[in-house]
Amino acid sequence: MPTTPVTAANTSSNGTAEAIMLELVDENGTTIGTAEKLAAHQAPGQLHRAFSVFLFDEQGRLLLQQRALGKYHSPGVWSNTCCGHPYPGEAPFAAAARRTHEELGISPSLLAEAGTVRYNHPDPASGLVEQEFNHLFVGMAQARPEPDAEEVGDTAFVTAAELAERHAREPFSAWFMTVLDAARPAIRELTGDAAGW
Repeated sequence: MPTTPVTAANTSSNGTAEAIMLELVDENGTTIGTAEKLAAHQAPGQLHRAFSVFLFDEQGRLLLQQRALGKYHSPGVWSNTCCGHPYPGEAPFAAAARRTHEELGISPSLLAEAGTVRYNHPDPASGLVEQEFNHLFVGMAQARPEPDAEEVGDTAFVTAAELAERHAREPFSAWFMTVLDAARPAIRELTGDAAGW
């Protein structure tokens, strides 16, 4: 991982990971404090800053990822290209680009803001709660993903019709449709009407 002032502040001096801290926010997205990642997701959940990335290839197909089975939250389910949390003080855009590279081994050739969405999604399997103020990003993926197996179990590029079929038969993250629907105007602007998003 590239070292920046923000990432350096989240790594101990001997290189081992410390507790991952998230930014707590109010209903307007204004930072009001921090909390440890797992604690922020314990029911009923603490509202915190997050991001979701949707990358498309030149044919207008969405890159999905299947979350690795070792994840403590929503393991093995399909979701959008990348999602996560900025470190305290890290810009959501920078966090989105960083995590996309860390998880999938690619850097978006284009990445644009696509608004925000606020949601509260409990995960019945784990009992954890996604209480998030989520910054949305859409962009282009022009390189082949090289996923980190600890983060990503599988990837797939899908058309809108293929996504509908997959969503009907396979498990997806609790937040997936919420973030996808919120990002659709920006997705349509990026991919054009013919792609069907």
